[in-house]
Amino acid sequence: MARLKWGMIGGGEGSQIGPAHRLGALADGHFDLVAGALDHRPEAGRAYARQLGVAPDRAYGDWKEMLAAERDRADRLDLVTVATPNATHYEISKAFLEAGINVLCEKPMTVTVAEGEDLVRTAARTGRICAVNYCYSAYPMVRQARAMVRAGEIGRVRLVVTSFSHGHHGDATDADNPRVRWRYDPAMAGVSGQFADCGIHALHMASFICDDEVESLSADFASTIPSRVLEDDAMVNFRMARGTVGRLWTSSVAIGRQHGFDIQVFGETGGLRWASEQPNQLIHTPVGGRTQIIEKGEGGLHDDAKRLSRVAIAHPEGFPLAVANIYCDLADTIRGSARDGLPLAASGLRSIAAIHAAVASAKAGGAWQDARPPMFR
Repeated sequence: MARLKWGMIGGGEGSQIGPAHRLGALADGHFDLVAGALDHRPEAGRAYARQLGVAPDRAYGDWKEMLAAERDRADRLDLVTVATPNATHYEISKAFLEAGINVLCEKPMTVTVAEGEDLVRTAARTGRICAVNYCYSAYPMVRQARAMVRAGEIGRVRLVVTSFSHGHHGDATDADNPRVRWRYDPAMAGVSGQFADCGIHALHMASFICDDEVESLSADFASTIPSRVLEDDAMVNFRMARGTVGRLWTSSVAIGRQHGFDIQVFGETGGLRWASEQPNQLIHTPVGGRTQIIEKGEGGLHDDAKRLSRVAIAHPEGFPLAVANIYCDLADTIRGSARDGLPLAASGLRSIAAIHAAVASAKAGGAWQDARPPMFR
């Protein structure tokens, strides 16, 4: 099967997320990296693209140059990944969708709800895919958890508790580090810091596993390092469409926590727990029964978990392989076999609406807010 042509915007040398995208996209032979505008410094971006094997005529100084050159090529791109600061996502994603090129956008997909709704409509109008990199939803045991909930194996879900909290931005003396600073700068990050950066991964995971949508929420935000305009710690309570109660904590100043992304789902007849630092295992406790460890790669798993398990049992699945699973689902969808678990623009839009609802709630002393985007109410 011919490889799909892939381009990348952002994610250059020294980027945190760029290597994970390149490892993921190239892991299974579905894509070739053929074009890139990898850095806000034009010459550095061109040089790094050439270093990665991109032909000189497709190593671009910025995304506009890339779009102008790629849109009319006979060997045009099948997919572009947007891995730039939040405030640029909408303009770039829309431009490539309008040019007929599928998009995988880093989260948050946009910084305003209106922009998110426009991307949903643009993807529908152009017939192109606009996906969002909620890659944690592509771990095999997360897919197992979702399948178990869908199959009724823990009964109706009553409660979901999730957190994504780390301490890597807890050093106030590191406030001017550019890799840290932009996340708390409204001009670059939008209206929210930590909740938009990590909290929406946890919120999306709750919706994904529970196969349900967040309808309303109440939030408390804190900037524990005074120089930060945006929050570095947040607590969010939420309610879902089918009555599930949700609790979410996200922080970047929880010194001692390394990654700190975990979720617990409590149903009428059992509970599930998954943690990103032990991604091979899903903990299942049936009501009145013994706690069981379900291992990635063992027999009897649901089909989606089996499909996305890459290496033998007892060998860890890593973050780049979760990203690779997103690219596998993208490749299948581009080729005409849509994958149910692929996070699309509607998921990105719901996250943006939740971010704005949480900001409004925090400013209003925790008052409950409608978390749904207007087009989905």
